[in-house]
This record gives sequence, structure tokens and C-alpha cells, in this order.
Amino acid sequence: MSLPTMKAIRQHAFGGPQVLRHEDAPMPVLQPGEVLVRVHAADLNPPDWYLREGYKMLPPEWQPKVSFPVILGTDVSGVIAAVADGVEDFAAGDEVYAMVCFPDGLAGDSRAYAEYVSVPATQVTRKPQAIDHVHAAAAPMSLLTAWQFLIEPGHDAPNPLQPHGHEPVPLAGKAVVVNGAAGGVGHFALQLAKGQGARVIAVASGGHEAFLRDLGADEFIDYTQAAAEEVVRGADLVVDAVGGPATGRFLRTLKRGDALFPVFPLGFSGAAEAQRLGVTVSTTQVRSSGAQLGQLADLLDTGTVRVAIDSVFPLADAHQAHERAAQGHIRGKIVLSVIG
Repeated sequence: MSLPTMKAIRQHAFGGPQVLRHEDAPMPVLQPGEVLVRVHAADLNPPDWYLREGYKMLPPEWQPKVSFPVILGTDVSGVIAAVADGVEDFAAGDEVYAMVCFPDGLAGDSRAYAEYVSVPATQVTRKPQAIDHVHAAAAPMSLLTAWQFLIEPGHDAPNPLQPHGHEPVPLAGKAVVVNGAAGGVGHFALQLAKGQGARVIAVASGGHEAFLRDLGADEFIDYTQAAAEEVVRGADLVVDAVGGPATGRFLRTLKRGDALFPVFPLGFSGAAEAQRLGVTVSTTQVRSSGAQLGQLADLLDTGTVRVAIDSVFPLADAHQAHERAAQGHIRGKIVLSVIG
């Protein structure tokens, strides 16, 4: 007897976008405490292409052990098709959205680029009703990242790159710089900081100025015309949504007692300078949370937080979506449509 199958995007080796194949895959088998979601849309996030390439940026001892074939993706919006034993808060037919098994799924256990995905019930919540599945799928990882950095971590697990937990800082009345403000995490961080009463200085390329001012940016710096670290002085917080080795350049924009939050901290080498300047450098590892997504659904329903869509691709064209991501200068999120 053949097992039921679904269409999914799988890869059988590490590599570029061309390794992504649209093919038949086994249907998920529900475990106790899980729900089966019929996926309407899934989105792209940096961990997707990190895994696709084999986590090349990590030291070998940090690279997760991956068993092929792998289905990429964490963020989904869809409809519950079935519930397993032990699930009482959801039923078949419920519209939900989720970030699936992150960071536990770093080795490819999240499985979102597919027609169906199994999700622990603690990681799903009801989809915001005011937005469609494409916009809902675009929110979870990026919005949870911004929320856990700026508002409420929701967990006390430290990022592996720092020994202590992450603590947000008060934002009301503060000057907050958001670097990479037009991207997935950046455009949400801008809105959350503005909603907390901060004065937000958005850093992005010039074509994004009108978009970011519409989201609430008080000031705008076109990094192609001026280096933000040479222009800004006396900021209270820098959220570097780009991060990486260059994030230390923002230390000079901050005052003693203030903070730099790099979303991607790998390669940061300015710890000694930060200590000398009296600046706190802190990061966190975003973690799945249905409870927090429930809180965020209210902000999405009221329009307090808006989701920007860069582009939408059919599931079968996931390789083209990854090619778009590699081009950079993304405005908001890239989404895969599974059910049109």
C-alpha cells in the first residue's frame, strides 16, 4: 500500500537555488500535540538559504548535521486539516499562522515549503483576519524577531554567541536607528519602535525613502549617499537588521549606557571597544511562540503593524524566489503561494 504524498520543495544536496526541486514527498505523520496545516502560503527567511547552502558561514563544528532530502522553510499561513491527540484549542477548518520549529528545525525539520506541514500546537495561533494568507505567512519569523529584540524575548535562552540573555531597552522618547530598515526584520522593527514612542532613523537605499516614511520613519539616511555611522550621533539604540562583521561601525553613534542590537551577530569583533565606550551589545535567537504570534495578530488586525510584500512566487518556482533573495534590496518579504 502506497503512502499518501504531497507536493513539496525538496533538496538532495547543498548548493544554489537550482538544487530546489518541486516533487512528491511523503505527507507529514502527526505526532501527539501537533496539528496538520494545509499550507496556503509560506515565506522566505535568511535561515532558508543558509541551510540550502549548507551553513557555509558557520565554523564546521557549529554546522547542523543534515539528512537529505530536506524541505526548507519555517513560516506558514493556512488551514488546519487535522489535529492529533492532546490538542484541544484548535480544530479542523481553523485558519492559522506559525513559525514552525525554530531554531530546533535548523537542520531541516521545519518543512514549510510544502502543501502540508505538521506543527506543534504551541507554535500556531489563529491567523489575523484582516490580512490574507500571503501577508500572514510573511510575518512570523521577521516580526517575532523584531518583537523579541525590542519588546519581549518570551524566553531566557541566550544566543549561542553571547553568554547572557537578551534584555530589551525602554524605547519611549528614545532615538532609535534601524539599519536595513526596508527588509523583513527592519520594516517591522521600525514600526514596533515607532509604536513604543521612539524617534526612528531609518537607514536604507534611496529608493525606499517614501516607503519607510509611510511606515513612520522620522528621519531617513540613504546609505548609498552617506555612511550612517558618520551622520548619526547621540542615538540611544541601534537595531542593525543587517549585522555581520561591519556592525561595530555603529558603536560610534551611541552614548555611554546605550545599546547596539545586531540581528545577525556572527563576525562582530568590537566587544573590547563596546566595553571601553560603555555600550551594551546584545542579540537574541528568535524562537517559535504561538502565544506571541497571538499578541502580534492583534497588531496586524488593527493595522498597527503592516506587512510589506516584495514579491510572490508559486511554490513550484521556489528556486526563482531564492534567486530574487540573492539579488538583495528586498522591500519587506518574499512569499511562496501554495494555494492561489
